[in-house]
Amino acid sequence: MSNPDFASRREAFRKLHESGCFVIPNPWDIGSAKYLQSLGFPALATTSAGFAFSRGLADNAVSRDLILAHIGEIVSAVEVPVNADFEAGFATSPEEVALNVRLCIETGVAGLSIEDATGDPAQPLYDLELAVERIHAARAAVDGTNSGVLLVARAECFLTRHPKPLEEATRRLQRYASAGADVLYAPGPDDRDSISAIVTAVKPKPVNVLMSGNPGLTVADLAELGVRRISTGSALARAAWGGFQRAAKAIASQGSFAELDHAAPFRELNNFFRKDVP
Repeated sequence: MSNPDFASRREAFRKLHESGCFVIPNPWDIGSAKYLQSLGFPALATTSAGFAFSRGLADNAVSRDLILAHIGEIVSAVEVPVNADFEAGFATSPEEVALNVRLCIETGVAGLSIEDATGDPAQPLYDLELAVERIHAARAAVDGTNSGVLLVARAECFLTRHPKPLEEATRRLQRYASAGADVLYAPGPDDRDSISAIVTAVKPKPVNVLMSGNPGLTVADLAELGVRRISTGSALARAAWGGFQRAAKAIASQGSFAELDHAAPFRELNNFFRKDVP
């Protein structure tokens, strides 16, 4: 934890959250991480779903240890700060969440998120009091490392189809803010009114908004609403999968290679990655 590079990345990451608005896109492997960094994004975030798909698995079906190895791989591949999508902490009890948070910090991340989804369709969200205890435990774990890692608390009300997602999400995020979360995040809403309501509810804490598609909002629009950072979740990985699926299906069903006209040029990619070879 004394690695000076990690310390400088974490300091830079904190400063990004103090003012303005920035995009923190989500690579799913080393190649996509390196490419996103080359475009000038100031920070990156892992995507549990994007990585799971690359391993032939569904989201939330990847083990803790495999996720930790993946996070460490991304951190080591780039020079910018990395925020870890750490799902629900790979544990239920606050004590185990704290243990796993410490393991995640050891990878060199500048931030990590803990969500409140249980994975159980019968009870998709943790009881609020337990969810708050889990954030308290994560906060204590972060503070115990003296690392300066940012703690992101996620309310999964929209993704779990809560009957009153905005009301419940704002209620939970306010409690998570009081429990010590540095950044608040309720993935799902992509309309101005809902986003504005969430930003207002947790002021002055910074809010992360997920853009998983194109709702017609731009970075400038979201900045005007007071959003501090914008992530893309699995969207970039799914965009890559979309191109792959279209080309593969055309070959399989039509015997056509026309979709390959849209492939990235070999020389462009090869030259980009060649520059990293000693």
